[in-house]
This record gives sequence, C-alpha cells and structure tokens, in this order.
Amino acid sequence: MNVLLLGNGGREDALSWKITQSPLCQNLWIAPGNAGTKRYGTNVDLSITNFTGIRNFIETNDIQLLIVGPEAPLCEGIVNDLANIPELKIIGPDKEAAKLEGSKAYAKAFMQKYGIPTASYKAFTKENQKEAHDYILSHALPIVLKADGLAAGKGVLILNDHEEALKEFNNMIEGKFGDAGARVVIEEFLDGIEYSVFALTDGKNYKLLPTAKDYKRIGEGDQGLNTGGMGSVSPVSFIDDVLMKRTIDEIIEPTINGIADAGLNYKGIVFFGIINVEGAPKVIEYNCRFGDPETQSIVPRINIDLLDLFDAVGTDRFNDFEVTISDDYSCSVVLVSGGYPEKYEKNIPISGLDQVEGAKVFHAGTKVEGTQILTNGGRVMAINSVAATQSEALNSCYENAKKIQFEKSYYRKDIGFDL
Repeated sequence: MNVLLLGNGGREDALSWKITQSPLCQNLWIAPGNAGTKRYGTNVDLSITNFTGIRNFIETNDIQLLIVGPEAPLCEGIVNDLANIPELKIIGPDKEAAKLEGSKAYAKAFMQKYGIPTASYKAFTKENQKEAHDYILSHALPIVLKADGLAAGKGVLILNDHEEALKEFNNMIEGKFGDAGARVVIEEFLDGIEYSVFALTDGKNYKLLPTAKDYKRIGEGDQGLNTGGMGSVSPVSFIDDVLMKRTIDEIIEPTINGIADAGLNYKGIVFFGIINVEGAPKVIEYNCRFGDPETQSIVPRINIDLLDLFDAVGTDRFNDFEVTISDDYSCSVVLVSGGYPEKYEKNIPISGLDQVEGAKVFHAGTKVEGTQILTNGGRVMAINSVAATQSEALNSCYENAKKIQFEKSYYRKDIGFDL
C-alpha cells in the first residue's frame, strides 16, 4: 500500500514510526515532514493546504491511503476536494463534519442536540456585542472565553475578573486570534481534571484507542501560557471502570450516534477532550484528528497493525476488528525552544540524539541541513518511554532529555505531577 501522511509534527513522526511497522506499507511519503520522519519514509515539499499539489502527488504516485494529521486541511475541506479520486481512502472527516473541531459553537450545538454533557454556553459576535457585555457582567467567575475557530490551541482564556473578561472579549472580536475570534463562545468554568479519549470511527461504528492526558501550560504546576502541549501520559490512572463506562455511555456513544444521525461523512479520529467533574465526565472540546503530544504516548501502546486498522475503516472488516492495547505506561516529554510559546529562535544545532537509550525521540520542529539536525519550531521534539509504571517511564524520559542539547532548550520536569 502506498501511503501519504500530511503534517510535520511529533504526531506525524509517531504515526510514521507505527505505520512503517506494517507489512502492508509499501511506500510512505510525509508532506512536508521533518528530520524525524525521514527515518521512516520520504519527505515531500508540499503545503498541507495545497490541495492541487496534493491531488497531483496522489495521482502520480498511486496513493491508496491519505492520513491527514493536522486539523487545518480537514476544516478547509480536503476530504471533499479529493473525494472523486478512485480507490483513495482518506482518514479524516469532510468539511462539514470537521466543524466539530473548527467551530466551538457548532460543536456546542451538536452536544446540546444529542444530550452530551458539556459546560453551559452562549455564542456572540460583534453584531451582538452589547448583549455579550451584559452576559459577561452577570456571569459567575471564573469565566471562559473561547475563539470559535481554529487558534492553534491558544484561543481559550480563563478569567477571574469581569472587567478583564470584557477587555479580552473585545480584543478577540477585534482580531486577537484573527478570524478564529470573529465569534466568541462564552461558557461556564468547569472545575475538575482533564483527560483525552480517542476513537476511530467509520461514521457509524467506532474503536477505542488508548486514553491519555496532556499538559498544555508552559510552566511547571500548570502555570503560565498555553502551548501546543508540553508532554503526555497514557494510560490515565484516575480513569477507573466506572468513569470509563460513564464516558462511553454518556459521551462517546451519543457522539458517534449523533454523527450517524446527522449524516456526517466522518471516517477518522474523534478526539474527546473531557473533564472529570467529581466523577461526572463532560466534554470540553472535540478534535477531528489525533492530538499532539498525546499521539506520541498512545501510539506505542497500540498492539495491532495500525495501518491495517485504517485500511479497514468503511469496510465490513472494521466492526469485527479487535484493538488490543498494552498495559504498560507510555510517557512523552516535549523539548521546546527558549521563549516558546512566544518569540523563539530557529536553526539552532541539536546534539546528543545518538546518546539516547531505552527511549524514542519523536521529532517535531526539526530539519536537516547536510548532516546537522537543526531546530525549526517552538516544540522541537518529544522523548517517549514505555515501562511497567508511570514513574519508570517518566524517569527514562528525563534521563534521556538531559542528553539532548540545543541552546536555550527547555522542558517541564513535572509531567504527570497531578497523577
């Protein structure tokens, strides 16, 4: 099977590693890829939203399976655009279904319609700004403001002051997050602990993949600015049988049934961002693709041929497919550039990769020049370790993180601290 994977992050490096373990994989191309994905396939200099270029590449190279890593191509309609290519399977929802991630208001309305527990909310634009101000001033604190559209994981603000909330609402609708903030969802603050659940669906049936928990804040103790993710652990120790059953019964199955009832064209990953509020699971958000850095922790625990599972989506084989998951703990610690998530430098040489032992390095913001690997982004790479206990896995991550050097590098030393 010829496979094209879109993306250039740690998620795509982890998927590349797993996909090329399959005997079904004849050729793997990654567009645009990074210094890590070159170990498993061929990087292609293509933008993830250059649909014409992607179509030409698929047709020229007889691609049978397209796996879409990031959300942007899905929300812009790549599945719709490539729908008429014969014999091409795509892992990812079409443009309408991708609104579950691409529009917070759309997702909230979907949850409301199908009785899926989530925070109460209202959505506002510049047209009803006065109404929004009144709503904010009468709302209990803390108050949560979310940019309706895609904002690279940074469009959520939790505020403890009404005047600050008014100011930030105005900033958002005036362009703080670009077009993503033209509509703002204002919702109640839910107090609890978060976790992520992943399901692969053909739009009617689903298969559960490992659970995970990620850490978004730049600072230890979950302090400071939001990032794309500083680390992740899998499984999540507080998810017992009771909480998992409630999660399935109250969230996962109603979501998949809602997708089917709405007639959405959804063949791909549903990422459930969930919060445990005193034993009651509630949805914070949907994503329409694998998470990052959760993927770097969940993929090593999947004990089946992932490419075969992808190939089975939309066929009679899918419902009968048995997904087996390792009982081991898998942890990932992300190394970032100094200054991230704000201003940071690129093109900094990386050393020590050849010293890593007993762990995997999944590249993200890296590139190759000659024989030298350089930084090429804010999140540079994730160190992943698998062990019988969470502490063993994390200790291995940190021992290996010390060996990798680049100027002004930083990583959180407390991943898993709340577990």
